[in-house]
Amino acid sequence: MLKFTNPRLWVLAVAATAMMATSCQKNGEVAGLKDANTEPTATSKTIKTLAVSLTQGFEVGSTSPKTAYDVSPTGSSSGDNVTLSGSSWNLYDALIGNLAADQRAGSWSARIRNTGKITMLFDVTTGISTVTIKSATYSGDTPSTWGLFYSTNGGSSWAQSGSAITTTASLATSTFTITQTGNVRLEIRKLTGGSNRINIDDITVNDNAGGGTGGGGGTVIAGKKFLFDASHLENAGSADWQIDADGTEQVAIYTGGTTTETKAQRIPTPSYTGITASTSETYWKGALSAWAVELVKKGELVETLPVGTAITYGGGGAQDLSNYDVFIVCEPNRLFTASEKTALMNFVANGGGLFMIADHTAATTAGTDANGYNPSDRDGDGYDSPRVWNDLMTNNGINNNNPFGFSVNYVDINESPSTNVYTGTNANAQKVLNGAAGAASKMAFYDGSTATLFPTNNSSVQGLFWRNSATNGGTANAMALLATYGSGRVVWIGDSSDADDGTGDTGDNLFNGWSGDAPSGFTSHSAFHLNASYWLAKAQ
Repeated sequence: MLKFTNPRLWVLAVAATAMMATSCQKNGEVAGLKDANTEPTATSKTIKTLAVSLTQGFEVGSTSPKTAYDVSPTGSSSGDNVTLSGSSWNLYDALIGNLAADQRAGSWSARIRNTGKITMLFDVTTGISTVTIKSATYSGDTPSTWGLFYSTNGGSSWAQSGSAITTTASLATSTFTITQTGNVRLEIRKLTGGSNRINIDDITVNDNAGGGTGGGGGTVIAGKKFLFDASHLENAGSADWQIDADGTEQVAIYTGGTTTETKAQRIPTPSYTGITASTSETYWKGALSAWAVELVKKGELVETLPVGTAITYGGGGAQDLSNYDVFIVCEPNRLFTASEKTALMNFVANGGGLFMIADHTAATTAGTDANGYNPSDRDGDGYDSPRVWNDLMTNNGINNNNPFGFSVNYVDINESPSTNVYTGTNANAQKVLNGAAGAASKMAFYDGSTATLFPTNNSSVQGLFWRNSATNGGTANAMALLATYGSGRVVWIGDSSDADDGTGDTGDNLFNGWSGDAPSGFTSHSAFHLNASYWLAKAQ
């Protein structure tokens, strides 16, 4: 989908010291959060979300590692081994293609003919509960059937899971229940159809380990407190980066004058105690309500820092950052004051988590950007979110040399979607990309910005997604990243579209990027934001 001409404003910051069970008393608690004088303690809560232990989308960059079938002299009679996402697979009478007739979710998919097969040459060590696979008939061919097989003894023998699947003209998802513990590997076999070809894409394996706290684990610590910022004009223009808003206010707009916008209050209403597993995100009114409602469903607590309230840390106020685990700032539209920048830096350094969300911009905020939009300076003060974040990282009075290890580029990009996701072994990255909320394997931007990484400034900085044209693992054109700073944590993403749930202020132009939006589809934005939230809160 396209971002609208007067895009949205969003501030996201996720932060805090891990909530101790002994920290039962907070300053200035209000009625409605269980009790006016008692803070809920952090408890361990098992989430009924299957942990994703493996995903394979056959995204191989600019060149396929296997372009020919296994016919001499172009292929081995026993198939060829290829490395995908750091693991070895065997492709027999199969290849990885990107022709116009290849049905694929991203840039590439596997193609099998005759009685070819795709085999894992490694085991998933945490068992397998379910597997989902997308398949289709290669365009122009007639349908064929294929089957999923699994082995618990290193490939010595195989058993079929479920029934054979008949391919259709477009990609369709098939789900298999295996329920095996320990070491398991998979094989996809084409069963019928002769020389007619089929495409296979997006293999997702959910483990059967019964949860855990590592990357892909299914246990999350409940009782963490998340504060969403609404104090820096996150509602200006066509933006609505709030979790709930009951009032209205006059807000500056870039064309001059003011507009009437919804105004967020500290405690969302109705009470969070009314949220159940089936509660819709429209329970609260805000473009970020889906995010907040999902956190509450997992046992977390959410609040808003309202307009007119300064960001503080260590000052003892009711909404001082020391009272929260995560501060979420989605697309701030006003510079942080000197004291606010000090508070943010100290909050992170002392164990807090900061979720930083930016949006698109241009080389200058005067005039229009490359797509004919005004840069995301929604109130016309000369600063948009990329400039606000860069000011924090270069003008904070504590460490002015990009202490989080990156800077935001003044660009406007569309990527629908990127499948250039980090595939390394960084434990923090794996918790964000493959945590309790599921796998974050694709990310779409609808006019967003990118970042340049500076590992010499902060060796912990790690890119999570890059533009499809960028080098995976490189320092240029990152779309999302994480870093640690002191004993705290930071996550950054370059577009607010991904957190937009499509509902909120009826006067704003919103669309659903949270749960998978058209036309790109196949995104995993909710998994990314929720996993990142848990990681920032030290909750998994």
